[in-house]
Amino acid sequence: MIPYRHEPFTDFSKEENRKKLDSGLETVSEYLGKEYPLIINGERIYTEKKLESYNPAQKSETIGYMSQAGREDADRAMEAAKETFKTWRKHSFEFRSDVLFKAAAIIRKRKFEFSALLVKEAGKPWNEADADTAEAIDFLEYYGRKQLELKDGAYVESRPGEYNQFNYISLGVGLVISPWNFAFAIMAGTTAAALVTGNTVLLKPSSRTPIVAYKFIEVLEEAGMPAGVVNFIPGSSRDIGDYLVEHKDTAFISFTGSRDVGVSIYEKAAKVQDGQVNLKRVIAEMGGKDTIVVDSDADLELAADSIVKSAFGFSGQKCSACSRVIALSDIHDELLEKVVAKTKDLTVGNPESDIYMGPVIDDASLEKIEKYIEIGKQEGKLEIGGTTDNETGHFVNPTVFSGLKHNDRVMQEEIFGPVVGFAKADNFDQAIEFANDTDYGLTGAVLTKNRAHIEQAREDFHVGNLYFNRGCTGAIVGYQAFGGFKMSGTDSKAGGPDYLLLHMQGKTTSEML
Repeated sequence: MIPYRHEPFTDFSKEENRKKLDSGLETVSEYLGKEYPLIINGERIYTEKKLESYNPAQKSETIGYMSQAGREDADRAMEAAKETFKTWRKHSFEFRSDVLFKAAAIIRKRKFEFSALLVKEAGKPWNEADADTAEAIDFLEYYGRKQLELKDGAYVESRPGEYNQFNYISLGVGLVISPWNFAFAIMAGTTAAALVTGNTVLLKPSSRTPIVAYKFIEVLEEAGMPAGVVNFIPGSSRDIGDYLVEHKDTAFISFTGSRDVGVSIYEKAAKVQDGQVNLKRVIAEMGGKDTIVVDSDADLELAADSIVKSAFGFSGQKCSACSRVIALSDIHDELLEKVVAKTKDLTVGNPESDIYMGPVIDDASLEKIEKYIEIGKQEGKLEIGGTTDNETGHFVNPTVFSGLKHNDRVMQEEIFGPVVGFAKADNFDQAIEFANDTDYGLTGAVLTKNRAHIEQAREDFHVGNLYFNRGCTGAIVGYQAFGGFKMSGTDSKAGGPDYLLLHMQGKTTSEML
């Protein structure tokens, strides 16, 4: 296998890299405000209905106008995907992987442009945008390599006079519904996993960040992807999303987003439609309510840094973000004091300059966060933050609450913003009990020097991604396979060794000699 190493992050303390990002912003500014089409079977289709994508840090700035697919477009895309599947599934494993490798090379050359587009369209600070772009490259490189490991199938026994084979084959047409918070990485990763395994794709990107998805399709086309393999159909769930989830010819749905939408997809996909011949697979990652546990003997400076980074990176708009801290009583007050002090130093503003926190994604998000801030004031003590500014952009200041019970609403419900709550535990057993007492099970972290407690948490802290003596965000493709338990999803470990198998099925052939 070709060796894999993840794409390095950019050091923006170097002036040369800062200039490259500025150059990327200039490139992006040249195509702001344009209209973008659907892409079905390689054909550009402009529709009458369009949706504006705007800069959440500067609401008056339009990123672009994205054509919206309707039911007729969805049908056309499905027919194109079904027809293309007949040939795409027979392309060699090497050919399909080469498309991903070439796409990764193209993105690598345009890395600062794509990062700049994420700054503009998703409101990402420089380091967060750079990590998003790097992760997109990682997914392409990693899945291209993992797919080559599957081309010969798996070993099975044969007997005298009998030759047996076990091979992996494609599923069919997949519906990929991607999120806005990792507008490039998750969109590219879920699409790449589906197409490299020989499936054809209907890509419905988030309505908040469709332009970066369109630019990715351009990259795939340049990399040699045949027309009809990925059909780009942005549109609303009401118009096409539910329709395609329920469609008899949809073989699988790959979804990243909220719990409510994920559960709805799971329910709709389970119903067998007239003419449907396969049970649909659902690959779902649906969010989290993630806890950092801080033990009595923890390095409190490291713990505070880990909490601040995990809670407020990208304004807390990560399903892996820390929104709950369970601290042992004897170190709680000192830890809280350190977190509040570090939070005071964070900068908030337009991410076109190198600041720590940018905006939240839209009005609805800001209003939801404001609602939870008011709930937090009733349930606990506001230590810092709790204010918003929605005049020019959707800004929320980093917010810390203390004096909460582990089962208060602010400690149980997903906020998806820069809000973190503190609760106390009397001992480590109780801390793990409190940490597990949510509907979610995506990520978690434990800060401790106690080896016995590490092993206890490894066994008893029920999350898909558990980290020791670091924050609970920042999984890297090929290193920390990502996916959660409980209402966080189907534990589909993105960027992991078995992820591609979710997009394939095993076939046994037995030949008598």
